[in-house]
Amino acid sequence: MTRIDFHFNAPDKLGHCCRLLRKIHRAGQQAVVHHDSPAVLAELDRLLWVFSDLDFIPHLMADDPLTADTPILLAAGPVDTPHHDVLVNLASEPPAYFSRFERLIEVVTGDEDDRASGRARWRFYRDRGYPIQTHDLAAAG
Repeated sequence: MTRIDFHFNAPDKLGHCCRLLRKIHRAGQQAVVHHDSPAVLAELDRLLWVFSDLDFIPHLMADDPLTADTPILLAAGPVDTPHHDVLVNLASEPPAYFSRFERLIEVVTGDEDDRASGRARWRFYRDRGYPIQTHDLAAAG
């Protein structure tokens, strides 16, 4: 069963995602980042190139032919990849394909609309019996 982690009170959703992906990559895992908007994914792609001078995080859009050889994929919809370690959801709805992954990380900011959609996703997973862990980023400093 997929393990669900909610990272809430993120000051910057894409910045937090970059740090998450660095940590996932350093741990030798693969990840898919989901968002409905190709424009948001394009911005994340740009940020992954510039957020750290010391780190390279190999990533591609999920429709690229080299996905099997790339540990981090950015996807605007369901994708058929060999990646099943971690799915990072940046969208307001649960990804339809989340149960294919060992772990799902939901990133929620302090924005009231984002918090409301985060609560709805929480209920969705809880009502289906998924184990959920929380990580309050404001408390973590």
